[in-house]
Amino acid sequence: MSEHQATVEWARQGEFKYETYRRQHVWRFEGGIIVPGSAAPANIPKTAPSDAGVDPEQAFVASLSSCHMLWFLHLACNRKYVIDRYVDEAVGVLDKDWMSKVTLRPRVTFSGKAPSEEEHRALHHKAHEKCFIANSVKTEVVVEPSIVEKAA
Repeated sequence: MSEHQATVEWARQGEFKYETYRRQHVWRFEGGIIVPGSAAPANIPKTAPSDAGVDPEQAFVASLSSCHMLWFLHLACNRKYVIDRYVDEAVGVLDKDWMSKVTLRPRVTFSGKAPSEEEHRALHHKAHEKCFIANSVKTEVVVEPSIVEKAA
């Protein structure tokens, strides 16, 4: 078992009225990493300042994508595949009151011998099974992988 810590900090700047309070905050992680956080611009009244930052729903999608990627890299490395690049343009669907679906679209570029399409899908399937985040949520997580051919 391991524990993981994050500190989320917000401080009032000016009046505390729904129409005008700032949603900007920071996420602090081990090693001095600081990530700006905010609400999604669509969720902030037009009368309130809109600050740049990661909103919680974006972070949720990114955590699923990142967890999947880290497992995929581990599994591929164990099978002696060399990966040059991994890009996932993940999309989450926020229904009325929950994240109902997240689609991961990993595009992987291999160096040297690449796995077959079937082997590639199997690696992603195993990565999905291993992902701690995916195993912790009721959200449907769909993986649509593809192999990117190296430019000649």
